[in-house]
Amino acid sequence: MKVESGLGWLFLSLAILFELSGTTSMKLSAGFTKLWPSVLMFVFYGCSFTLLNFALLHIEVGVAYAIWSGVGIVFITLVGVVVFKESFNMTQLLWMSLVVIGVIGLKVSSKAH
Repeated sequence: MKVESGLGWLFLSLAILFELSGTTSMKLSAGFTKLWPSVLMFVFYGCSFTLLNFALLHIEVGVAYAIWSGVGIVFITLVGVVVFKESFNMTQLLWMSLVVIGVIGLKVSSKAH
């Protein structure tokens, strides 16, 4: 069992931010037709996976990966709605709420052990 530390959560938070940047760059790359967003996508994803790797030194893999992907899903959905004017309805909000509840549950339960 890994011992959680603030450093692990810092690495995980930064990994999430870089994952969000990578996914946003992917959208902006327009199927690799735009050079700089395409390049940045690889840079941001490389940083994200590197930071996630360091987070795994402090946080169990199941917890870290679930939080990384869950928070990433929520944030990229918000970016899609706000930046790219994508649709979002009440049913999607319900399911997104379950993702948020799951992430919170994982964070709380991982501290208990």
